[in-house]
Amino acid sequence: MGEWDLLGRLLDKVQSHSTVIGKIWLTVLFVFRILVLGAGAENVWGDEQSDFICNTEQPGCENVCYDDAFPISHVRFWVLQILSVSTPTLVYLGHVLHVVHVEKRVRARMSKQVPDQQVNQFLLKSYKMPKYSKDDGKVSIRGRLLRSYIISLFVKILLEVGFILGQYYLYGFTLEARYVCSKFPCPHQVDCFLSRPTEKSVFIWFMLVVACVSLLLNVVEMGYLSVKKVKECLNRRQDYTVTPVTPVLVRPDLKAKEQQVIDNWLNREVELQNRKEQVTKSVASEDHSTDMEEVHI
Repeated sequence: MGEWDLLGRLLDKVQSHSTVIGKIWLTVLFVFRILVLGAGAENVWGDEQSDFICNTEQPGCENVCYDDAFPISHVRFWVLQILSVSTPTLVYLGHVLHVVHVEKRVRARMSKQVPDQQVNQFLLKSYKMPKYSKDDGKVSIRGRLLRSYIISLFVKILLEVGFILGQYYLYGFTLEARYVCSKFPCPHQVDCFLSRPTEKSVFIWFMLVVACVSLLLNVVEMGYLSVKKVKECLNRRQDYTVTPVTPVLVRPDLKAKEQQVIDNWLNREVELQNRKEQVTKSVASEDHSTDMEEVHI
């Protein structure tokens, strides 16, 4: 089990950056695939080639028949399957760590450049600032991270389906006690016999069921994220209103700001008009006083 420790530590970091269904998928991967494979399956398949016996003494016939019966060992096939379906998750983890690192650098740069808290808040709202990670280290799965997460789910679904079909075409889902072989250099059709075929068939079905459960979890998680994204889009559209007179989308908050600008403009116009009237009255009074002085003279 020591060779699985590194993969386990890496996948454990994904737990804090996954959905609830994603955490269940990781639990299934750890407990029902890696743990069972390391604890039981390797012991069951430890004697598969040594106890593969054929009723012939022709040199090379037994090895050729074993290669024909098992193009790849079940244990190695499952190891390859686990590593393959874990790779998209590890790629997503690398994307998350990169985004978190970049946003930490942005926060540090802003705190150094702008010591004033009020100005800092203004810049945070005015410019493109960290939007995926929070100060406490939590990551929001949205935007580019959401797309990366969905792509990883889609790739895992394809890999799971591919490995299930590959297992079916390579071995089938059950092992027979007798395997008939007629490959060269066998002189004739020979019968070969497997060790513990029933026990191995039980393990094959167990790993198949676990693979189907993992596939189902990936499909459900993709559906959950898709529904969540659609709801967010619908909620965002509710902030907009469309009228028959004005087909352009109008946001209520922008409408209020527009009304405020119009009111300010009207107030300035009224103030300017009052000033003009005052200037006109003052000029008229000066002209009237000048005329009175001339009459007096």
